[in-house]
Amino acid sequence: MQHWKARVEISLKPGHVDPEGETTCQSLRDLTYPVKSVAVSKIYTITLEAEAQADAESQIKEICQRLLANPTKDDFTYQVAEAK
Repeated sequence: MQHWKARVEISLKPGHVDPEGETTCQSLRDLTYPVKSVAVSKIYTITLEAEAQADAESQIKEICQRLLANPTKDDFTYQVAEAK
C-alpha cells in the first residue's frame, strides 16, 4: 500500500449565494481595497492509503460525493499525488 495526499477544493456552484464571500468583499471595500468580488472555498488535505493513484483518485471522488460536497450547491475539484 502506498500513501497518497489529496487536495480537495469545495466551492459553490455559479448562481448560489455566498454570504461569507459577500461580507468579506464588503469589509475589504470598507477598508478601501478596490475589490470586485470574493468567493469562499473550503480546502481539505487528505492522506490515504491505496494500491495505485487511480484507486486513490476513485476513493477521493467518492469521499467528495458522499460527504464533503453537497451536489445541489457545490462543485469540487481534487488533485492526488504520492505522499512524500
